[in-house]
Amino acid sequence: MTLAQRSVEISTPSNMFVKDRYQDFRNVDFVLVLSTLAMAAIGTIMVYYATRAQLVLNGVSAHYFLDRQAVFVCIGIVLMFATMLIDYRHYESLAPLAYSGVLLLLLAVITPLGSSALGSQRWFQLGPVQVQPSEVAILGVILAVSAYFARDPGEEGLAFKRVLIALVIGGIPTFLVMIQPDLGSAIVMGIVLIAMVIVGGIRMRHLLLLAIVGVASVYLALHVGILKPYQMQRLLSFIHPTHNVQGAAYNLAESKAAIGHGGLMGTGLGHGAQTNLGFVPSEQTDFIFTAVGEQLGFVGGAVVIGLFALIIWRILRAAQRATDTFGRLLCAGVVALLAFSVFENTGMTVGIMPIAGIPLPLMSYGGSAMLTFFVSIGLALNVGMRSGRS
Repeated sequence: MTLAQRSVEISTPSNMFVKDRYQDFRNVDFVLVLSTLAMAAIGTIMVYYATRAQLVLNGVSAHYFLDRQAVFVCIGIVLMFATMLIDYRHYESLAPLAYSGVLLLLLAVITPLGSSALGSQRWFQLGPVQVQPSEVAILGVILAVSAYFARDPGEEGLAFKRVLIALVIGGIPTFLVMIQPDLGSAIVMGIVLIAMVIVGGIRMRHLLLLAIVGVASVYLALHVGILKPYQMQRLLSFIHPTHNVQGAAYNLAESKAAIGHGGLMGTGLGHGAQTNLGFVPSEQTDFIFTAVGEQLGFVGGAVVIGLFALIIWRILRAAQRATDTFGRLLCAGVVALLAFSVFENTGMTVGIMPIAGIPLPLMSYGGSAMLTFFVSIGLALNVGMRSGRS
């Protein structure tokens, strides 16, 4: 074999593919990976210490929620790395399929195939596991809107027609989530959609028009009876936190008491009257941050928020380094999802945001939300590790 033949053999497409794949994985943002794993580990620990006392009191294994959460985290880690394996640009062609699948799931869950609880029908009961399509639907919206804008990104701002089409793409699943009803997920989807439209290049006059429409919609929702009575009570308890403390404002009052009890350094893991006696409802899900505040104190809460800030910063960095519109918008959607979820969840525990039933990313107990957050971070890692490679 001549030297020229040997050179051609070495440069075969398969070898080049291996080389590119190796180069991609050298560019993995390990800061983002490690901070994500650290946050999931802290969340798993806090779920255990927030629930074990009440579980034992009720004659259930103290590890019930711990074991299930650990399984969710492990599956989420696998999905995060699996999402990184395929070049994110291939997801653009799969976006219509993912979006169609999301719509089918959201339609199916409001039929007799779905299961209802507490006045909402938003789950599929698969044996001992509940699947909540509204949590997964946000990924379909992010993919679909990113793919739509990537078709023709434009240079001087989006035409209003394209903005309206994007709003329709995101608005249909948001409406289907609203009628379940799942107000929290619908709000998150709306925020993510608006953030992506802004990053996509909406003109300022169109943005102002959307802001006016948004304010008018909120006013109508509050005064025309669109919201359910319990949803109105939650909003009113935010506006008047000292009214009806034994009713709608009970969660907020107990949450603030728990966080205040933690002080600077906290009462210690596994300790704290508010946590152990179960004064705060849904402490392992929507109100997991109250367990952090009581048991780890202000310092622990600051560490948790600092880790979230680090995760969001690294994803913003990936967005800035993205070489195409699709990758930049994927990261923008993920940032909006994480940032708003963190702000709303932690804010509602201290009374600066209304209680909306939004989980704390990577910490709140629950499979559907946990897997969604891991996959979304996998998308951002995917964009970051392939920045600059065509």
